[in-house]
Amino acid sequence: GGPEDVGTGVALRLGGAGHRVVAKDDPRPAHARRGMALTDAFFEGAATFGGLLAKRARRVEDVPRMAGCGHALPVSDADFAEVAAALRPDALVDARMRKHATPEPLRGLAPVAVGLGPGFVAGENADVVVETAWGDALGAVIRAGGARPLDGEPRPIDGHGRDRYVYAAVAGVFRTAHAIGDGVECGEEVATIAGSPVRAPLPGILRGLTHDGA
Repeated sequence: GGPEDVGTGVALRLGGAGHRVVAKDDPRPAHARRGMALTDAFFEGAATFGGLLAKRARRVEDVPRMAGCGHALPVSDADFAEVAAALRPDALVDARMRKHATPEPLRGLAPVAVGLGPGFVAGENADVVVETAWGDALGAVIRAGGARPLDGEPRPIDGHGRDRYVYAAVAGVFRTAHAIGDGVECGEEVATIAGSPVRAPLPGILRGLTHDGA
């Protein structure tokens, strides 16, 4: 699950190893790191990254056919239970990286259930866990025990950590005419959420930006 940057990386590696991959996410996902992911397929019908083409399956019954065809990686925003029932996958990988939410148990949903990142414990809510925290253990496969808990602070870039992010002050639809890579000034309006302005906290270039309409 999850064709954001981590999920896209998983899809690339699994697809490159000859496996048929399907990605599942919520409708109109709000992932900001779309420039290194397949998220835009949910909005525009198709997206390409790293030589991998992803296409949105408009109906659950289209997913097995698309997966069998192999022309493109199908992405679906249908109900997870419906997608799983249509596919009966050999393996399930939860790459949603929900840093603050407790993951749902994965064991039993597929012959092999893999959980990425905080909250997963091998032998409890997943069969296998992969470490996603920065450090020497990044990418380690854990067959007993859990991944490290969330450290709480993003890695600094040019001396800026959490202050380079903007968090939604209200709930609603995200609207923007900007694109990743655009230059912005400090305080410039980059987007709106339900009409409330979202302003750049720093001058520079947009490294990540949620898709218009999320």
